[in-house]
Amino acid sequence: MRRLVTALGACLALLVLAPPVASAHGLVGRADLPIPTWLFGWAAAIVLGVSFALLGALWRDARLEEPRERLLFPIPRVANAICGAIGIAYFGVVVYAGFAGSDVPTANIAPTSIYVIFWVGTVVLSVLFGDVFRAFSPWRSLAVAVGWVARPLARGWRTRAYPERVGRWPAAAGIVAFAWLELAYPPTERTDPTQLAIVAIAYGIVQLAGMAIYGIEAWTTRADAFGVYFNMFSRLSPFERREGVLYLRPPLSGAPRWDGAVSGSVALLCAGIGSTSFDGFSNGAAWADLSPHLQDFFKNFGAGQELALELSATVGLLFFVGLVFVVFRLGVGGMRTVGSGHGARELLGRFAHSLIPIAFAYALAHYFSLLVFQSQAMAYLISDPLGKGSDLFGTAGSGIDYNAVSGDVIWYVQVGALVCGHVAGLILAHDRALVTYNDTREATRSQYWMLVVMVGFTSLGLWLLSAVNR
Repeated sequence: MRRLVTALGACLALLVLAPPVASAHGLVGRADLPIPTWLFGWAAAIVLGVSFALLGALWRDARLEEPRERLLFPIPRVANAICGAIGIAYFGVVVYAGFAGSDVPTANIAPTSIYVIFWVGTVVLSVLFGDVFRAFSPWRSLAVAVGWVARPLARGWRTRAYPERVGRWPAAAGIVAFAWLELAYPPTERTDPTQLAIVAIAYGIVQLAGMAIYGIEAWTTRADAFGVYFNMFSRLSPFERREGVLYLRPPLSGAPRWDGAVSGSVALLCAGIGSTSFDGFSNGAAWADLSPHLQDFFKNFGAGQELALELSATVGLLFFVGLVFVVFRLGVGGMRTVGSGHGARELLGRFAHSLIPIAFAYALAHYFSLLVFQSQAMAYLISDPLGKGSDLFGTAGSGIDYNAVSGDVIWYVQVGALVCGHVAGLILAHDRALVTYNDTREATRSQYWMLVVMVGFTSLGLWLLSAVNR
């Protein structure tokens, strides 16, 4: 085992030596490394190895499967109504700004609201405070309001049972689709406020139709891509709202109750990790060399320049989503050699939740600087949401302070997020192994493979960070 950890650490250290050549939003490159790159690799490997050893020696009983919770306070219904109204109003402002505001993405509130506040900020808020999106979701709130108002007229309405075999596949497909919009759609189109407003309205209509057919709860907990995605991250939070009451629980303890056996759950996690990975990779030297060849391949079949760019980015995105699945599947395949009676499909479902902190680690590491810097733009955007020269709150003259956080701090946060996220994944996997296998020795042996998976994901994450520059 010692040799395994040493070898993996060497591989990890070598991976982070890749030179930076390109830029990526949300990433700070190797040029800003505060300490030598090899130290990051070795430190990450040592932390994972030591964490694994300590878990095997000291964590002998499952502690997260049935955690102790403490009731904090009931949440009044009026708070739900207020949060829902805010969500609907904000959605309306973003859509209106998309149609009526400036065409300049940085001057219009829509692009920053969607790509920074919504896509990145909600992930962080979910981990810190629980499932906040459920309270503010505009389409869920609108569906609840319409259902309450139209209740006397809809007494004969019967919703259909949501098909179990479909599971979370619509949510996984929705996350891949949004990632495609962000990464593969032409740059001038993906940040065009009008295009974003059209996409937002179309998505909202689909959600309302789905909730009308299958019911609000069934649809939002299975098919609403963002509702399911943000709820997944909220399982890491110490706060949980359940049946109108707010509870305090140990961090990470909500993840074991996220049923990974539901169809499409692994695909959702792979979509989250894979799309973030490709976002980083697409700004590095390897993609700069590979992408022209892919484009030429599609051009040979009659594709134009713009379509060839889209298709090559689509191939890259799907490749990374598939790569994440393959790595996780190989780890599960190794786990099958320990004990008996556990099939690959069962183990995939039982240990899928251990990837949740890794998905968060990738998102935080990749988008941290984007969130820190670009979120400051909201100070002037809320005063001038249309970009037409208004100053509603007296903050239209503010700007973005790029000295608010140093490059060293960003690097420490990024690497720290990757390491802590993978340690958290080890903890969740070890805790689940204790209730899956017959004895502690089998449980520990099964996690040799999960350690390999975690080091592999850490290597990939560090390489992506080191392969790009500002």
